[in-house]
Amino acid sequence: MADAKETGGRDRLDDLMLNLARGRVALGLAALAAPKLTVRLLGLGRGADTGRDYVTRMFAAREIALGAGYLLSDPSGRRLWARIGLAVDGLDTVSGVRTRAGLPIWVSAGAVGVAGGAAALGAAKVAKDVVR
Repeated sequence: MADAKETGGRDRLDDLMLNLARGRVALGLAALAAPKLTVRLLGLGRGADTGRDYVTRMFAAREIALGAGYLLSDPSGRRLWARIGLAVDGLDTVSGVRTRAGLPIWVSAGAVGVAGGAAALGAAKVAKDVVR
């Protein structure tokens, strides 16, 4: 009998991690190509700000690296990339909570929700890998 988490021999958690990695690459490419638009859509400001655009591109490179690293790895490499992603997403979640007072509630809630969701998914993957 197949595990409840498996569908057609595929593990749903692994599929979610692959989709998270694809999303990281897509978000990273969008932020790299259009940092001003990305920042505006995230509710983090308008107008020209060279420093903010630079930091957005740094974020973009990080997301591309995390996503591509996971996607291009074999199963043992993905275990490592899942741990790295969990650390990054956990720190992003804490940072989002710590900066709450300086941001509109919808921006803070969205950022913490996305980072926290990715951290939860990563934690589930890491826990599953440890149990195996």
